Amino acid sequence: MTICLPWPSKDLSPNARVHYRTKAAATKAYREQAYWLTRERFPFIHQFPSDGPIRLRFDFHPPDKRKRDLDNMLASCKAAIDGIADALEVNDQRFGFWLSREAPVKGGKIIVSIMP
Repeated sequence: MTICLPWPSKDLSPNARVHYRTKAAATKAYREQAYWLTRERFPFIHQFPSDGPIRLRFDFHPPDKRKRDLDNMLASCKAAIDGIADALEVNDQRFGFWLSREAPVKGGKIIVSIMP
């Protein structure tokens, strides 16, 4: 069970120095995008048990060959994680993460595998 997310806006980076309204708009847009991509992929939200961990594997395919920290890439996806939790109607405290840096692709993408 996978979802393919677009690469997050640079405004969502923890190192970005942007106006709070700019960041809020980018956060809202990315959260909604993750929500709808998840709902499209998982139309029946009650596929997951009501308790226990849910593992998320993030395969990061950056848009270029610049070096990036995995923890910053995950932090940039905070809005997407919240959107996924909203779509699955679960508390995001149940999520456990597995992170992987993969080969760059044009435009960048993040493949999220969801495993109950």
